[in-house]
Amino acid sequence: MKAKVLLQYILPHRALSRVVYWATRWTWTPWKNFLISQIVQRYDVDMSQAAQPDPLAYQHFNAFFTRKLRADARVATPGNDLLLCPADGRISQMGRIVDGRIFQAKGQEYTAAELLGDETAAVPFRNGRFVTIYLSPRDYHRVHMPLTGELVETVHVPGRIFSVAPFAVEAIPRVFARNERLVCHFTGERGPFVSVMVGAILVSSVATVWDGLVIPPYASDIRHKDCRDRHVKLERFAEMARFNMGSTVILLLPEGYELDDLPPRQQVVVGQRLGHWQG
Repeated sequence: MKAKVLLQYILPHRALSRVVYWATRWTWTPWKNFLISQIVQRYDVDMSQAAQPDPLAYQHFNAFFTRKLRADARVATPGNDLLLCPADGRISQMGRIVDGRIFQAKGQEYTAAELLGDETAAVPFRNGRFVTIYLSPRDYHRVHMPLTGELVETVHVPGRIFSVAPFAVEAIPRVFARNERLVCHFTGERGPFVSVMVGAILVSSVATVWDGLVIPPYASDIRHKDCRDRHVKLERFAEMARFNMGSTVILLLPEGYELDDLPPRQQVVVGQRLGHWQG
């Protein structure tokens, strides 16, 4: 086993994430400017699309990391039957869910039931479609709606906080079904769909537009939250959540959607077409 993969198993994930959570919110100017400059230079971050293009104008590193884009920086592909990309990043995998099983990488797979933390909730997606998108440190870290939908339930599933970088996805079995995550169930015109916000090493923090910061605190058991009485309806392309530090978004869709042919590691952006409803 390679050393960097072995480290994923032995590092104190939650302790490290707690330290980084506070470090990325420290407003001391030399510190936050150092962190921001390192990311901008190392990952060649394009600040011209940001609503605030000066990277050093942000209050702290996390404000920079979750920066808002200019209103014209992303456009939704028109067509109500189209599935929109929910995040900037790269395609990890996308395709058919085969008898409830989802392809991860290089012979690795996991089940929809494991991912959702619920056998019954996975039934509508047994032979549906999935899209997995990896967000790197250079990407825009707000997540948007792939379709118009009304929030039904959120499920906070506890777990580890392994890296979800490509090397880890290829080497760690069932990594997305093992990491801490927030499962967001929606119902739309064509039936149910799910957006799963998968946490990753060094923070694993998720906030939604309806509840604010959800993770941390980290969970010790599965936490279901019924949202039907709240009438949270979000239009396609609307912001739904954000990652405080990078991670992965997984969409689950029922049968009837046909996905476009996008290869692994293909760069994608919010609002672009990923597929369409064909019934």
